Amino acid sequence: MCGKFTALATWGEVVAFSQPLTAERESGGEGDGGGDDIVTYRVGGLLPVIIWDAEERRRRIVKMRWGFPDPRDWRRPRPIHARSETIDTKEPFRTPFHNGQRGIVVFRTFNEGEEVVKPSGRTETRQWTVDPQDGQPRGFAFLWRQFQIPGLDAPLLACVMATVPANELIRRTIKAQEDDPRMPAILEDAAWSTWLGEDGAAPAAAKAVLKTMEGVRWQAAPEPKAARQRTLI
Repeated sequence: MCGKFTALATWGEVVAFSQPLTAERESGGEGDGGGDDIVTYRVGGLLPVIIWDAEERRRRIVKMRWGFPDPRDWRRPRPIHARSETIDTKEPFRTPFHNGQRGIVVFRTFNEGEEVVKPSGRTETRQWTVDPQDGQPRGFAFLWRQFQIPGLDAPLLACVMATVPANELIRRTIKAQEDDPRMPAILEDAAWSTWLGEDGAAPAAAKAVLKTMEGVRWQAAPEPKAARQRTLI
């Protein structure tokens, strides 16, 4: 499943594609800066999550850790995904889903892992980059919660990515050997307000927008392996 994706580095970019928002820019965060640099977000890192502020009746952007805290060690991000089929019935996702703690994270490309069996019989994960190729940011569906962690001065805000069955492109290429291939839940633009809960839609309507995005002409290509570092003596 997806554990890495890219987006433009500025929070201003997130604001631009998360309308309607106030003109006021939210304060900093990981990847805050200028220019058109691309930043990579990974599990355990901070994400710029778009949420609906019901009291102020506007969307806001809040930085949250990707991954709920493992009950045995809060520093460990686990789980990081929530299946769309059971997102409204299975904890720890049911409560935030029904409480309207649903968010959106803007992305440009995302990674999926392919399990490859080596000649030795061992398996390794080959990373593929899925690129829509049109340069248009899109929104992943996320859930978020606030956790009280002993020893921390402030509550931990953490989020998980909603997933759906993989589409034909991913199922045919990257996940061909898997029995239950998955991919991120990517929201249609018209579904953003329903998922965030800003239009007063019932939870059932929010769940209904978590669909597999088919009929796409995206490019999926293996990610080049990082060059090994050599130490010269």
